[in-house]
Amino acid sequence: MLYDNLCLQNIKMDDKSSKIAIIGAGVVGMTVAKILQQDLRNANISILADAFTQDTVSCVAAGIFRPGTSFRGPTKEVTKKWIDESWYFWQDILKTSEAQNAGLMTLSSYIFSKENYHVTRNHLIEKLVPIYRPVDEDELKLCGEGWKYGSYFSTIKIGCEKYLPWVEKSFTENGGKIVRQRIDNFASLRSEFDLVFNCTGMGAKALCNDYDLVPLRGQVIKVRVPSLKMAFYGDYDTYVIPGLDGVATLGGVRQYDSYNREVCKHDTAAILERCYELLPFLKKSEIVAEKVGLRPHRVPVRVEPEIIDGVKVVHCYGHGGYGVMCAPGTALDAVKMGCDLLKSNMRSKI
Repeated sequence: MLYDNLCLQNIKMDDKSSKIAIIGAGVVGMTVAKILQQDLRNANISILADAFTQDTVSCVAAGIFRPGTSFRGPTKEVTKKWIDESWYFWQDILKTSEAQNAGLMTLSSYIFSKENYHVTRNHLIEKLVPIYRPVDEDELKLCGEGWKYGSYFSTIKIGCEKYLPWVEKSFTENGGKIVRQRIDNFASLRSEFDLVFNCTGMGAKALCNDYDLVPLRGQVIKVRVPSLKMAFYGDYDTYVIPGLDGVATLGGVRQYDSYNREVCKHDTAAILERCYELLPFLKKSEIVAEKVGLRPHRVPVRVEPEIIDGVKVVHCYGHGGYGVMCAPGTALDAVKMGCDLLKSNMRSKI
């Protein structure tokens, strides 16, 4: 696998005394835990969080692998590296017999527009995914009336409702500890842990006094439509994305700097209107749930080490609406930074 022995290449000495905490149990924190536990098999690793699985923002997301321009690392090169490495991470799992248990599926996708062809393109993945091409005239008729431009691409979907429990099960079976605990400052962890990974998403705003981190409010509707096997995108952030369980995600909204966690009936009406225009047959589908999540948006996404109150911390947060997709790429960099910190700590004790 891409991430095999990442830290073992850096740390040649016994790591049994290393005590490591990961704050946050969303897709970023869990992916850091998965990679870290594989690379430091003897370390004492704990996940500390006050929300797990269904209570995380990760489980609101549809989880399709389709990056947008609001996802940015410190440079274009780093951004592309995170996206590419994430793709290969998910592909490694997809090739195993555990893919379905981990919530992964391949997905054919269309993106249509009534206004501009360029919005149906995606330079970040056009050369990465197996297929990315313009649609033909017949494919434009797959949706409602008036669609003029479109592209087809093959991608994957990661369902966090399965992925998070799958990682947690493996993590605990291999000696990892799960602790339900809210962390309000890093100083409280100083005496117990040698290294801390900060994967707290929006929680980092207060924890780190990070004013560059803002919520992008999202609202989605879950509808039962077992016959839907492909994803569809339209103008104005309209999307319909199927799931493994026959329940599709309809969206969406991106409301900058909104802290509203309640379902808004006006957003519901707007989402349904746009999705019905895209795929008219959805009008017959049963609505099974409405969900709201606050995406942790930051430019750039923060992946960097820092010493805070005497605690060695590696930050990994601010992924916005692309945390599910790009958690692995950022986690790989975060784990390498953490291993470098442990390495320097061990050398200082020799």
